[in-house]
Amino acid sequence: MRKEFRQLIPAETARKLIDDIPIEPRVEAVPLELASGRILAEDVHADVDVPPFDRASVDGYALRSADTYRAREDMPAELVCTGSVPVGRSSVMRVEAGEAVEIATGAPMPAGADAVVMVEHTHASGGRVFVKRPVKINQNVMQAGSDIMVGEKVLRMGALLSAREIGVLAAVGRKSVSVRALRAGIISTGDEISVPGEPLPPGKIYDINSYSLHSALLDCRVTPVLYGIAGDTEKKIREQLARAAGECDVILTSGSTSAGAGDMMYRLLDTVLFHGIDMKPGKPALAGTFHGKPVFALPGYPSSALTIFNEFIAPKLRNGMGYGSLRKSARARLAAGVRTGGRRFLMPVGLVRGRAYPVEKESGAITALAEADGFVDIPGTTELLLPGDEVDVTLYGDIRVPDLLFVGSHCLGVELLADVMGLNMRIINAGSSGGFSAIKNGTADIAGVHMLDESGGYNLPFIERFGLEDTALVKGYLREQGLMVRKNSDIRGFEDLPGKIIINRNRGSGTRLLTDMKLREAAAGLGMSFEELRSRIGGYETEAKTHSAVASAVKLGRADAGIGIRSVAEMNGLGFIKIADEEYDFLIPEKLLGKDVIKRFLEALGSDEFAKSLPVGLRVYERTGEIILP
Repeated sequence: MRKEFRQLIPAETARKLIDDIPIEPRVEAVPLELASGRILAEDVHADVDVPPFDRASVDGYALRSADTYRAREDMPAELVCTGSVPVGRSSVMRVEAGEAVEIATGAPMPAGADAVVMVEHTHASGGRVFVKRPVKINQNVMQAGSDIMVGEKVLRMGALLSAREIGVLAAVGRKSVSVRALRAGIISTGDEISVPGEPLPPGKIYDINSYSLHSALLDCRVTPVLYGIAGDTEKKIREQLARAAGECDVILTSGSTSAGAGDMMYRLLDTVLFHGIDMKPGKPALAGTFHGKPVFALPGYPSSALTIFNEFIAPKLRNGMGYGSLRKSARARLAAGVRTGGRRFLMPVGLVRGRAYPVEKESGAITALAEADGFVDIPGTTELLLPGDEVDVTLYGDIRVPDLLFVGSHCLGVELLADVMGLNMRIINAGSSGGFSAIKNGTADIAGVHMLDESGGYNLPFIERFGLEDTALVKGYLREQGLMVRKNSDIRGFEDLPGKIIINRNRGSGTRLLTDMKLREAAAGLGMSFEELRSRIGGYETEAKTHSAVASAVKLGRADAGIGIRSVAEMNGLGFIKIADEEYDFLIPEKLLGKDVIKRFLEALGSDEFAKSLPVGLRVYERTGEIILP
């Protein structure tokens, strides 16, 4: 029987219910060298004086201050030097009237001495010391207990241990210290999940959530415990829950939280506080208890799971141990408009020089968070945000804002350019049409494009078609495009594709345009229409967004052929049938051409280092770096 969500509750209600869950940190002793960043679980009192003895705070001579009262530059006080006191040894010497002892910084004061004169204010000759300036009692002397006294409370429970506090603990002789700790068990559910590092069987995906949550817990200073994959069987999930409840303070699960017939987590918990949050992503989240331990059941989609964790669970865990919130925010202007569906939306965004661009990916894509610097919290009452609207971006921890934002067609050459530049360039693979649109919308700094016009010209004709104004076309490099096939394939060209299965590129990509152009040529040669040829080829409607995805489909036998670049074909051990040298170019707004970051990009494009680093199938040519202003 299919069970729907009990009730979708507002996000603030879910937060309050989570905040009210009692979580008691345990106390554990850790060595001092591992205590940095932890929260102190005890008051610390000093068992020793710091320093434990009177010591000199400068290099000089220990003496009786009364012997220097009449000293001056032209009539120095003359004293007999009776020896020296090195650092790290106790002194049995005694200083009498008219005497002085040479002493090093940090060395214990000899008996009878009550001050130290700096060596710069003396000169020595023939066993005597001539003091040119007077000193007063205790001058240049650090007395025992003057920093910390025995019995003094030096640190309070709840203190965050940093380098300063660790130094204090070492000063009072502590080898270890008691800190607050939480252990969180991590359980992944789903029969489709496989352990990273093992061969991936058909129909399986690697377990992402266990490891991303493991890292997220470490960021919260919580000790993660991996319990592996519980599959989709009630017995195994119960066993893993029971084990985690016996060993941990809190339990995190992922998957089996939705409303499908196989989703059972809500039935296994002893209590359920809520099942479903009225927000996107992360709607199918729930919280409850199992054997008295709090359980936070997160959605199976990686980006949804991490969003719910960062928004609700991380603050709870950090506050429970006394860390407080790590949340940082920034003001930015939206680079593109956004429509919502009337539900609260935590929209992932990337930041580039004060602009926030939406990361438009499905909640099942882990790269939705990898490409985001933070999120914009859009209330359910807001249906539309316009380009240029100011928004508050909640940051995902410490981020490095990119120097450049690249949007466009996927290519290894772009990644090499980023390396040669030495700049932090964020690369969004959105196809050639996505690159044109990103420049038109003011989202991207640079777009990579390779769109072929029916006339045989690349890219330039599309600047007018997309309505781009004040945009420069920078000629890039040539790429060998062709059919990627397995080495034992009998495919020799497009005319051999009828009866075969291909994997196509996404609509709007330059490769998709080239594919259709070559299919039309093949159809004419076979004496049939384009539509008839297309109907005889399987997989025409199956799309991939990158050359690597095409190669992977062919390599794994899910397709017989697909169009891509030679370098990717060779990296995957595939055969390659060349069909064209295509022109991969760059669109840059004219107003940015004078910027230093763009100048560095252009210098890298024209450099010998870049030319020599290009893989087989990519090459610069005489037009590389040429700037065309349509």
